[in-house]
Amino acid sequence: MKFINKLLRNEEGATAIEYGLIAALIAVAAITAMQGLGNELNTTFTTVSDKMGEGNTV
Repeated sequence: MKFINKLLRNEEGATAIEYGLIAALIAVAAITAMQGLGNELNTTFTTVSDKMGEGNTV
């Protein structure tokens, strides 16, 4: 019985799970932001490459 009560009062596991969830949320936000930035950079480089291929100045 003491062992079960000790487990119920131990909050270290819950804190670790909370930190893990926060880290996962930050990772998802960072990946989403980087994907958007990557798409914009790809468009920019494609445009510049097309303009250089045409012999036009940018």
